[in-house]
Amino acid sequence: MSAKGNGSEDDLPAVVTRPSPDDAQGAAPEEDSGEAGLVESPPPDEAEALRRECEELRDALLRRRAEFENYRRRVERDRSAAAADAEAAVLRPLLGTLDNLERALAASGDESSVRAGVELTHREFTAALESLGVEALDPLGQPFDPAVHQAIVHEPAPGFREGTVAEVYRRGYRYKDRLLRPALVRVAGARREPDEDGGEAQ
Repeated sequence: MSAKGNGSEDDLPAVVTRPSPDDAQGAAPEEDSGEAGLVESPPPDEAEALRRECEELRDALLRRRAEFENYRRRVERDRSAAAADAEAAVLRPLLGTLDNLERALAASGDESSVRAGVELTHREFTAALESLGVEALDPLGQPFDPAVHQAIVHEPAPGFREGTVAEVYRRGYRYKDRLLRPALVRVAGARREPDEDGGEAQ
């Protein structure tokens, strides 16, 4: 038998020592403490402050949205009212003309009195249009302008130079800088020369 079998210390099993819980906590790696810091929840006071700030921002946003909606409705209402006022301002001067027409239709008398009533109505209606900025275009004798005149026919017209308006079938009207309708006109054309047979050349 060897010496190891004599009950010496070499025959005893090796003892494995385990670190105590205190030693294990003290020996934790430094990087673990860093990772734990990233997931730490904020203190209760800071979380409550953030929650209150979010609520205040949400309330402010809702108030701004309501104010904008009220402003939009007010603008639409004011625009509608302004349009109605403008239409009323255009129609109001025409009521007097309507009154004159009704009186002329109801009047009994000779032709001269009826004509006088129609002339009065025409003058009043023309004055109402002029007060609104409407200008009549009566281009008789003026050079033809395709921007404001519409030619119905071109033909020679004694007493008128070529290219001028010889007759106005319907007057045109302009509202400020906008053409309401062109004047319908006859434009004087070149005078035709007689041919050898005594007729006018085609």
